Amino acid sequence: MSPNQLREYHVWWNGPDWLSQPSRFWPPIGRPISRNFASEELEERVVSLPAQIQAPNELFSLYSSYSKLVRTVALLRRFVHNLKSTDKADRRTGFLSTMEINEATVVLVKLAQVERFAQELAEITRTGQVKPNSRLNSLFPIMVNGVLRVGGRLRHAPVSYDQRHPMILPDTHPLTELIMVYYHRKHFHAGPQLLVAVIRERFWPLRTRNLARRVVHACTRCFRCKPKVLEQLMGELPSERVTPTLPFARTGVDYCGPFFYRPTRRATAIKCYVSVFVCLVTKAVHLECVADLTTNAFIAALRRFVARRGKPELIECDNALNFQGAKRELEELAHLFRSQQHKDQVTRSCSDDGITFKFIPPRSPNFGGLWEAAVKSLKTHLRRTVGNVTLYQDEFWTILIQIESCLNSRPLTQLTSDPNDLEVLTPGHFLVHRSLTSIPEPSLAGIPANRLDRYQQTQEYVRRIWSQWQSEYLSGLQPRTRWTQRRDNIQVGTLVLVKEENLPPLKWCIGRITKIYRGNDNCIRVVDVRTKDGEYRRGISKICVLPNQPDVTSTQEGN
Repeated sequence: MSPNQLREYHVWWNGPDWLSQPSRFWPPIGRPISRNFASEELEERVVSLPAQIQAPNELFSLYSSYSKLVRTVALLRRFVHNLKSTDKADRRTGFLSTMEINEATVVLVKLAQVERFAQELAEITRTGQVKPNSRLNSLFPIMVNGVLRVGGRLRHAPVSYDQRHPMILPDTHPLTELIMVYYHRKHFHAGPQLLVAVIRERFWPLRTRNLARRVVHACTRCFRCKPKVLEQLMGELPSERVTPTLPFARTGVDYCGPFFYRPTRRATAIKCYVSVFVCLVTKAVHLECVADLTTNAFIAALRRFVARRGKPELIECDNALNFQGAKRELEELAHLFRSQQHKDQVTRSCSDDGITFKFIPPRSPNFGGLWEAAVKSLKTHLRRTVGNVTLYQDEFWTILIQIESCLNSRPLTQLTSDPNDLEVLTPGHFLVHRSLTSIPEPSLAGIPANRLDRYQQTQEYVRRIWSQWQSEYLSGLQPRTRWTQRRDNIQVGTLVLVKEENLPPLKWCIGRITKIYRGNDNCIRVVDVRTKDGEYRRGISKICVLPNQPDVTSTQEGN
C-alpha cells in the first residue's frame, strides 16, 4: 500500500481489536479468526522499498587532507579523555602520540564501515561470516575490536599485523579517497602500481586499482608533469585544398633555416634562409633563398616567386610565433612576424597585386601541415646530402633547386604493383606534364598529322592528369588518419596549461579560456586564453585542461 494508506491503516499500527482485550476474549488457536475484512484488504501486496546507503558523516567533509582529519579526531578524543579523567597524571598533553593517531584512524575506519558495510557487520556479528553473495566474501573478513579486517591466507607470514590483516575500506566513501590521496603525496606522487602496493600495507580498499588510477589522473601536479593536450575531430578540408586550379594559385609559405654558404673560397660564411612555397592543391614546392629576415627581403622573394610561378590568388602563412623563444638565430624571425607593421606591409603589397594574404592561428602548426611537411622534407634532404659542410653560393643554390625537383617528383598517390598502371601522379605533372626527375618522352614528329593533333593531345593529357588527381589523390584525402573522434568542446572559464615547446611542463603558464571559436562543424579548435603575461590566441593542440575543475557554462563565444 502507499504511505498515505499505511498512515491511516488502523490494523498496522494497533493490531486487531481483540488483541487489546483480555486474553479470555482471544479466539482459540487453530480456529480461523473472523474479521470483517473487505475483499480489497485480503489482496496480497508486496511493499518494495529501495535500499539506501547511509550518507557520509559531516566529519569527513571538514578537511580535504587525511592527516588533518586524523589529527582533529585525535585531539577531540584527547579532549574527551581529559574531561573524564579524574587523575591529573592520566591526562594527555603535548604532541599527539602514535597511539592516539592510530586510535583516531581506527575510529574513522569504524565509522566508514558502519556507513557502507552495515549488512556485513550484522552478518559477522550474528554468524561469524558474510553471505556468499557479499562483495567481501573473497576477502574472508574477520571482526577485530569492531573493525572489519581481511582474513586472507597470510596469518603465518613474517610481516606486521596490519599487513597480514589490513582494514577493509569501502570504495565509494570519502575517507577512502582521502587516504589514497594522502599516500599518493606521501610517496612523492607515486604511480598507480606503487600506490596500490603501499596502501595495502595497512588498508584494503575495494577496487583498489581503479581508485589508484583515478587519484593519479586527478592529481594536478602529476598532470602538469605529463600533460595531455586537447584533441578534436579532424576538420574538413577547406575549399582551397580540394578545388582544381592552376599550380600555386593557392599557396602556403613558411621560412626555414638558418643555413650558411661562402660567396668565395676564403670568404666568411654568410647566413641565409629558405622561403618554402607550397601549392595547396597539387603539393608542388617552390624554394627561394632569402638573404635576411627583413620585410623587404620577404617581399623580394615573393616577387621572384610570382615572376616564375605566376600570381597566386591566396597566400596562407604561419604566424611564426612558434619561433618565439627557440634558438638564438630565430629570434629575428620571431620579431619580424610578431610585428604588426610587417603584416600590414606584406598584406598591403599583396593586395595591390590582387593577392589575398591569410594568417593561421599563432603556434598552431597543424593548421599549416602542408608547408610544415615540406620544410621537414627540405631539412631531411639537406641534412643527408650536405650535412655540416659549408657550400659555396652557386653550389648551395644548385643543391636547393635539385631538392625542389625531388620534392616535386614525389608520388601523390600510393604506388601499385600492377605493371599496366599509368605513370604515378606527382606535383611535377601539373608543372611540366611529367615528373621533373623522369626521362623526357620521345618525339612524336614521325606520326602522320592526320592521326595526331599535338594541341588536342596536350589538352587531353592535361585533362587526364586532373582526372587522375580527382580519382586517386582527392579520394585519398577522404579518410581521417588522426583525431577520429569528436571531443567535448572546451568552455569559457576552463583552467588550462599553455604548452610551450622550449620549456619543461612544470614551467608552462596556467591560464583561463576567455573566448572560443567554433568551426563550420560546430567543433572548437581555436581559443583565446588569458595568462599572467597577457591574452593569446591558441589552437587547442597547445592547451591542456587541468583536472578537478567545476563545471562552467560558456557565456561568450566567437564565430
